[in-house]
Amino acid sequence: MSARRELRALPKAHLHLHFTGSMRHATLLELAERDGHVLPDALVEDWPPTLSAADEKGWFRFQRLYDVARSVLRTEADVRRLVRETAEDDVADGGRWLEIQVDPSGYATLFGGVTAFTDLVLDAVADASRRTGLGIAVVIAANRTRHPLDARTLARLATQYVDRGVVGFGLSNDERRGRTAEFAPAFRIAERAGLMLDPHGGELVGPSHVRACLDDLHAQRLGHGVRSAEDPALLERIASSGVALEVCPTSNVALGVYTDLASVPLPQLLEAGATVALGADDPLLFGSRLNAQYATMRAAHALEDADLAELARMSFRASRAPSDLVATALADVDAWLAQSPS
Repeated sequence: MSARRELRALPKAHLHLHFTGSMRHATLLELAERDGHVLPDALVEDWPPTLSAADEKGWFRFQRLYDVARSVLRTEADVRRLVRETAEDDVADGGRWLEIQVDPSGYATLFGGVTAFTDLVLDAVADASRRTGLGIAVVIAANRTRHPLDARTLARLATQYVDRGVVGFGLSNDERRGRTAEFAPAFRIAERAGLMLDPHGGELVGPSHVRACLDDLHAQRLGHGVRSAEDPALLERIASSGVALEVCPTSNVALGVYTDLASVPLPQLLEAGATVALGADDPLLFGSRLNAQYATMRAAHALEDADLAELARMSFRASRAPSDLVATALADVDAWLAQSPS
């Protein structure tokens, strides 16, 4: 392998990051101590936790830890702090653009309803963007463990913010729960408004669920989608249609989708011509942020700097970032690659 360039200097777009899961571990501990919350050992001395989603019991444990972490966000200042620190961390990792995913219904009770919370998040995003220089947008996501009518409510909510920073509509949580086709009406609402359609699929369930996301939800990007590598015909369809895959290597391994980082089929996806954007998913629970996804894939698959530069380019091309930001970032990726390795 040739000499390596500094990865943190490589411009990147971050397209798969969940709201509470983006919180710094130190912030979680500080906010919990402030309010006298006793956190489970898995979020304190045993952090990052040992996780597996091989069965529903394992996913329930993951979700329980996520819910505990969400509970420390008690005030508007907490929300603003989370967004600001998330932006700072992405900038430190070479981030130029972030699309952060949030389900407002998970915070509605404490913050005055889904509309009030969405207003708060978008205001916090605008402030963090001004402070850090990071471009930030929001993807509103429904929870597939809730009733599909709830998803329609969130889709309508998302359409009200098309001009205020909401760029997409998603569907998250355990793929084994609910029927994907029942969420199609919510996605039609978002589609008519011009929102990007970005459901989770192809992580805990294989190619069959990727097809459901494409056929029933008209997915334009896939949260994860990594298991499309198991079906060559499906992968060819994804590559030819330009559907981007938000691949999150560290979380794939942590949740037991793959046994180790070398098993994450990134080379197969790239060889097939798929568009791939690396993401951190939930750094609070998996212990690594955006730059680490590039570093781990570099090490696990002996990627050359040209490969990493192309991953960065794809992340911008798959984003909903403004065209001028994308053009500048792509030029800076080229400049990074043109530099002499250290």
